[in-house]
Order: sequence, then structure tokens, then C-alpha cells
Amino acid sequence: MSLSIVYSRAGGLDAPLVTVEVLLTNGLPALNIVGLPETAVKESKDRVRGAILNSRFEFPVRRITVNLAPADLPKEGGRFDLAIALGILLSSEQLDINNNQQAEFLQQFEFVGELALSGELRPVNGILPIARQAKKQHRTLIVPEQNGPEAALIKGLKVYTSRHLLDVCAFLTGEQSLAQPQVSYTEPEQSYSICLSDIHGQQNARRALEIAAAGQHSLLMKGPPGSGKTMLASRLNTILPDMDEDEAEEVAALRSISGETVSQANWRVRGFRTPHHTASGVALVGGGSYPRPGEISLAHHGVLFLDELPEFSRKVLEVLREPLESGKISISRAARQVTFPASFQLIAAMNPCPCGYYGDAHNNCRCSAAQIERYQSKLSGPLLDRIDIHIEVPAISHRELQHRTEATETSAQVKQRVVQAHQRQKQRRGKCNAHLNNREIEQDCILQPEDQKVLQKSMEKMKLSARAYHRILKLARTIADLDNSEQIQLQHLTESIGYRIK
Repeated sequence: MSLSIVYSRAGGLDAPLVTVEVLLTNGLPALNIVGLPETAVKESKDRVRGAILNSRFEFPVRRITVNLAPADLPKEGGRFDLAIALGILLSSEQLDINNNQQAEFLQQFEFVGELALSGELRPVNGILPIARQAKKQHRTLIVPEQNGPEAALIKGLKVYTSRHLLDVCAFLTGEQSLAQPQVSYTEPEQSYSICLSDIHGQQNARRALEIAAAGQHSLLMKGPPGSGKTMLASRLNTILPDMDEDEAEEVAALRSISGETVSQANWRVRGFRTPHHTASGVALVGGGSYPRPGEISLAHHGVLFLDELPEFSRKVLEVLREPLESGKISISRAARQVTFPASFQLIAAMNPCPCGYYGDAHNNCRCSAAQIERYQSKLSGPLLDRIDIHIEVPAISHRELQHRTEATETSAQVKQRVVQAHQRQKQRRGKCNAHLNNREIEQDCILQPEDQKVLQKSMEKMKLSARAYHRILKLARTIADLDNSEQIQLQHLTESIGYRIK
């Protein structure tokens, strides 16, 4: 009887440690895998057998039991192939490692990779969360060559890459070394092919976009077709502050488990997700038998842009209400519950009516009053109440398009002010104003007695909720930060109130 222990990791954002225990005993030849393996894991017995034989090793003609611990954690994918193959070779004593030091030596490593029948290593999804957890445990990670650049993005992690099972075996026996991926940690300055200066006119909308970027506030733009709503939204990323290292790792980990490529080029780029209005609720929040993040989680620390907002199903839009408040989404399944971060910035655009020209001075609206009311009632009051900024984006005349009268600021110029306001918020509370809780609002958003009366009258006249009251204060705090003001002044408050008019 011979037992070997090799370490690997399961998928998902938390990438829990999986101990691969391989036991060889006498009996009828068989290979059994236990520990809640799903189909792809069960099929690894055939991949492992082929890889071992084609790597010029002998496959033991004995009873082989592979236990993937912990037993109550569902296992999926082919990521355990490499660890299982090494466990079998170690148990059958085909790898020349000192038995007295074998267990201690193998504790230094974690192995992740799918095996081809030829013994070659194939990449797996979700390698970045695995790399983050391996670094916390101070272990060396061995992955397929294609996963190397992604794993190397985690600073301080020792990672080796391999193309074949034979290379890993030769490394463990000290016969050869493995390659270490080289990644430059100097972040290149982000450049965009689009700029705020591309937009003619729309000074009010540009101002609202700057405020939204400075405090990470949600924004709803309403206007006729062709007024520039989509252009404005697509340029929000060009004025947002760059992500710090922790934020970048969180976002990259979510992209990694979703199967998206994570590289040095997009390491610090904030997500800009634009799901189509036919998207389902599961597509937005995530799901599946082994839960995967949806659009709102992939927009974490980034922007979720919903164009043609009333065209989305009302049930789909309602799923946004909880994550807009909490910044996370919990997905419950019979086997497990998973919580994904979802601190996104919602930017939405809509037409005022089905034809799009209600209230437009340049075109006549063809919709009846009932059609307009039905169209606008697709958006629930609780959802609209959670949106900080509501603005009208009027159509631009042909004269304004042909002759630009004002000197338009570039994205780089606006970004300087946004970054300065963002830094003030970080120094004051360690987070953006949009994420302040009620106690922090009372401490940071103090109004003068006269200004408090103005807000009270506005609340009564506009029949605003308590949530709207707090959002007005947070928005006024952001406007004051952009103005480099320690206190919220009357002009900051009145501008904030103006953005609540629906």
C-alpha cells in the first residue's frame, strides 16, 4: 500500500485548496475518483492513463483510489489532471524523490493543468484566482505554458510553466528546470481612441458625466435618438481614475473565471459592459449549476451601460436593485451558494417615448399619451429612485454640428479634476461618495441651517423618498469635492437637487 499527497485548487473566485490523495492497493485493477467529481473530472481517468503511457511511464496494474478533498466541495473541469497523474507516479514510485522528504517537498507546490492523451498540458480557465490563493499560502504554482503570463500578473508569486508531463516530472526529480514567465509590472499609460472632445455641445450632459465619474454615481440620460447619449456613455471610461492593484486583481479574477483573456494590456482597464436589451436576468446576475459571474459582476469597478433601458424586461431590470445598494450579488443553488462582487457604476440611456421624439423641438412626436405613459411606466419607481443623476440630453442642431462655438475640454483635462476629487474622497473615507453609509453621510455631508431648509422644501415639493434625500447629499458632496470645497455650499446642493428631477 502506497499513499501520495499532491495539492491543487478548485475553480471559482475563492479557488479553495484541493488535496489530491492517491492510494495504491492490491486488488482488481481499477481507477476510482471520489470527492464529488462531475463528469469532466471523472473522465480524467482516461486522460491520465493515456498521458502516463505516452510519457513512457507504466500505468500501475493495481487498485487506484483518488480522493479529492474536501469531500463536500463539488469538483469540475480538467484542472486536476496534472495533480492526479503526479500522484499516481509518486505512489507507484516511478519518480525518484527522497521518500523521507517527499511529503515536505510536495507541500511547497500546487499543480493545475489539463492533460492531453499525449501528455501535453492544456490551459484551464480561472487561473488568476488560483494564483492569488497560492501566493497567500506561500506556495509555488506550476501551470500550463499558456496560463503562465496570466498567473505571473500576481506580484510576489513564484510560478513555473510547463508544456508536458515529462517536464514536470523532470523538474520534481531535479533533472531540469522549468521556465518562469516574465511580466513587466510597469503599467503602460492607457490611451483611448475616443475622447470627450469628440462631442459637440451637450455641456450639461458633459458636466453630469464628470460628476458621475468623480463619485461613481449612477446616471440616467433621456433624449431623442441621435442626441449623443451613447457617445457620452462610451467616453466615461476615459475620465475614470485608474484602478489600484487590489481592484485590478479583483476584476481580473472575475474575468479569468469567466473564460476571458487577462493580459498585461488590459490589466488595469476598467470594464465597460454593454449587454443587449434581450439579455436575461441570469445573464446579468450570473448563474449556472456551477455559478459563474454575470454582466454586473464583470462590470465590477467599471461601468454597466444599459442602452434603450425601457426595452429591457421589467423583471430583468428589477434584479439590479439589490446590487446597486449592496455592491454584491449572491447566487444560491442546491449544492452551494456563491457571492460575487458587483460594485458597478450604472449608466443608462432611454428615449422619452416609443418613437423617441416626445418633447423634441426639431421633430414631431407620433405617440399617444397612453403610449408614452405605458413606455415610461416600464421602469419601476424603486429602480429610478436608486439612480443618482437624471438628465435630459436634447438633440443637437445642424449648426452646432458644423460650427463648434466653444473650446471643448479633452478627456485628459477632465480626468485631472476627477482624479483630484477621487483622491479627496479616498483620504476622507477610503471610498467614493456613492458608497457612503448613512452614518458617514451625517458626518461628511453637513448642511448649513438655511441650506437644510432649501432641501426640506425641495423634498416636500418633489415628494422625494428618504433614499433620494441621502443620494442628494452624497451627490452634493461630490460636486463640492470637484469644486475643492471643504463644505457643501448652496450652489452645490441646488445643482444636486436639479439632477433628481425626472
